[in-house]
Amino acid sequence: EVYHILNRANARVQIFDNDKDYLDFEKILQEAVEKFSMRLLAYCIMPNHWHLVVYPRQDGDLAKFMGWLSNTHTRRWHVTKNTTGQGHLYQGRYKSFICQQDDHFITLMLYVERNAKKAGLCKLAQDWRWSSIWRRENGSVEQAEILAEWPVDMPKNYLMLVNEDQKAEEDKLIDTTIEKSNPYGNTDWVSRIVKKFGLEQTLRGVGRPKNK
Repeated sequence: EVYHILNRANARVQIFDNDKDYLDFEKILQEAVEKFSMRLLAYCIMPNHWHLVVYPRQDGDLAKFMGWLSNTHTRRWHVTKNTTGQGHLYQGRYKSFICQQDDHFITLMLYVERNAKKAGLCKLAQDWRWSSIWRRENGSVEQAEILAEWPVDMPKNYLMLVNEDQKAEEDKLIDTTIEKSNPYGNTDWVSRIVKKFGLEQTLRGVGRPKNK
């Protein structure tokens, strides 16, 4: 299944202060992708959090990948900042949810890759250096190689779409899936995934996604 992953800094303090901080995380991300043969579909690194969209090959790969990524980044970050032994870098365990491989997937990719633009960090989504869309549009062939092929065809007007504002209802629904870790897709698909993975608790207190 395709997963959207999010993790934030402890107390939402800034993790990435300069280019080196971002580059160090990208290096660790690439190491993790290679070490665990993880399909990385998208990412966006923000000053105090980051988003990943990944497509594990086997059961158990996600936990191993994320455990190594988070622990390695925490350890190296503390060494760089001379703060070893001074507490947690992240606010807790990463948040994740499964995404249906249809139009919901495209909506999710737009959400992740326009994150920096939405936050006012760049005028165009593809201008944010610390993201997958920058790698695809502006990076070298070698830089783009870290990114795996999407399981859904990219719309021909994707660049135009990613630089438009996300619809409020889509934004709210994805924010809810982040908070509750409930699957993101149409009603029938969500029901199947909930049963398959025993995720009934993720739907308590929230409405199910509407059909698209």
